[in-house]
Amino acid sequence: MDQIKIGRFIAQRRKAQNLTQRQLADALSISDKTVSKWETGKGLPEVSLMLPLCDTLQITVNELLSGARVSAADYQKNAEENMMRLMKENQENKKNMALSVICGGITIIAVCALVIIAAYIDLPTIARIALLVLAAAVAAAGVGTAALLDVKAGYYECPHCKTLFVPTIGAYVKGYHTFTKRRLTCPTCGKTGMCRHRIVK
Repeated sequence: MDQIKIGRFIAQRRKAQNLTQRQLADALSISDKTVSKWETGKGLPEVSLMLPLCDTLQITVNELLSGARVSAADYQKNAEENMMRLMKENQENKKNMALSVICGGITIIAVCALVIIAAYIDLPTIARIALLVLAAAVAAAGVGTAALLDVKAGYYECPHCKTLFVPTIGAYVKGYHTFTKRRLTCPTCGKTGMCRHRIVK
């Protein structure tokens, strides 16, 4: 999806309806920061807001995702292209999540094997130290790779404003987490909370 194009289209349609960002935000029960984020191309409306947004702007969801008015002749073609883009994006997210899990599993097995070898096999001290250093390096590389893949695998949903966003790798690594949620600061509303990981929009 071309977020910049969609953002400009939202701004254009909002102005055509003689609405300020605050008025549009109030109509959708969200913050004006969220509207600003959309219009500057830094995010897309979540699925649950698309229909109310389109109703307010007097456009179709197909036009919203296309970032332009769509003629009747092009409507079907654009709808299919938008659907294919969403499906491709969701497949990529699922693939990255699977790779992240596989990478994490392989890392755990490799590190455990190296530690067991260093602990239980009769080796010179220097070899034992080398194996432990290698285990630490494998752990760091594996966890780092798994984290990068996990960050790319979908979005996090702010519990306060419901915005979907992708955190920076720094925020991701620092955030306390459970299996499905991570403590992050929303870039739209600025509040910190346990954000749910979502693979698809």
